Amino acid sequence: MVENAPMTSPSKSELLLDAAARAARYVAEERDRPVFPTTGAVDRLGSLQFNATLDRPLDAADVIEMLDEIGGAATVANTGGRYFGFVTGGVEPVGLAASVLAGAWDQNAALPVMSPVAAHLDALAAEWIVDLLGLPTDTVATFCAGASIANLTAIITARDTLLRRVGWDTAADGLIGAPPIDIVASAEIHSSALKALRLAGLGTGSVQEIATDELGRARPDAIPSAVLESDRPTLVLLQAGNVNTGHSDPFAAIIERFDPATSWVHVDGAFGLWANAAPDRRHLLDGVELADSWATDGHKWLNTPYDCGVVAVTDPTALESSMAMNAAYAGGDGGRSPMNLGLQMSQGARAIPLWAILATLGRAGVADAIERCCRHAERMAGELAVAGAEVLCPPALNQVLVAFGGDDQTDAVIDRLQSGGEAWMGGTNWHGRRAMRISVSDTSTTGTDIDRAIAAVLAAR
Repeated sequence: MVENAPMTSPSKSELLLDAAARAARYVAEERDRPVFPTTGAVDRLGSLQFNATLDRPLDAADVIEMLDEIGGAATVANTGGRYFGFVTGGVEPVGLAASVLAGAWDQNAALPVMSPVAAHLDALAAEWIVDLLGLPTDTVATFCAGASIANLTAIITARDTLLRRVGWDTAADGLIGAPPIDIVASAEIHSSALKALRLAGLGTGSVQEIATDELGRARPDAIPSAVLESDRPTLVLLQAGNVNTGHSDPFAAIIERFDPATSWVHVDGAFGLWANAAPDRRHLLDGVELADSWATDGHKWLNTPYDCGVVAVTDPTALESSMAMNAAYAGGDGGRSPMNLGLQMSQGARAIPLWAILATLGRAGVADAIERCCRHAERMAGELAVAGAEVLCPPALNQVLVAFGGDDQTDAVIDRLQSGGEAWMGGTNWHGRRAMRISVSDTSTTGTDIDRAIAAVLAAR
């Protein structure tokens, strides 16, 4: 058997410098490349499996060259200012640079003893997030692999806490035979919250929906009376930023109707919760601070590199009670240990690029970035309406919904736009209509990008 010698440190440095140079070229060209890769570029991906196999490995430098030349051409340019799909943010330059440095460090953030720098920046970034989002001062925030995991983390914590209040220990006794929990949710709650209910063993079949209004907001007058009259533990799921319209549920009017002694309110705010960091948009989230937990994404409006979810809980003890793990070799000093605040033990130091972004932008810079995206969305909606498109819902944040006549015509416009490469928007269903969903989430988007995107949409009609 041929034994490959470990790469020397100078060789590792050369490989990293080559990759960094290729990455820098990609970034320099990101605004000029097609937003979605060409058919030819996608087809070339198949050549990767012929050039390298498990029985015929390649030199490391050749692998990086293949990744750059073949893989790079088949990327979606969501960092180039004209990608408006899936509420996908771009990446702040300092966050990208910090992630490169953190990648070279390869730190495990599970315990402070495993990486003092990761532990320090994790705690500091979490404190800043709580402050920036206007959450109660005793709230604990922690980082995870996205808002889906954040929702799951919060819902498990809510489940355990609600059952503990009625004398049931989920950790010891599981869920078989546990007292029932009433679940009430906005009729338009995001699918990731429903998935979290399934994974937490609560299921979705018993969810009682709160009907929504014409903007997609849960209606306080539509809360099922049976839930309000019940003395059973109740989990309430609301959202900051409807995934189609950007509008948020009226938190104060809904939360005040539930007894805090028997309820837990969780808010899925993957992108919408960031409106609380923008003074001119904060009123749209009135009362969101009254909840018990929140989920959001750093890689949406803060434009951190993937992935970086955030879960925040008002009761740190409740979160740790649900998430802590015990192992003789992994004891801590009683301080903040990220592995005891989430689902993962081993975990990357997600807080490092997030901290770098916050340290660079500051409070005013984050607010300006969010407000800028919102103004771009408003302009997009206004100009498309003037040009004859039907705006289905007035924009509140960064989401725009438009239709172009019937459903078939709308889908045809979306298809032509996506294949053109100048800009990319997705399709969705909204209150019985097909619609183009435009999400302005890349904070590098400029007025020129909006001009080009509008022209591309109109040319696709």
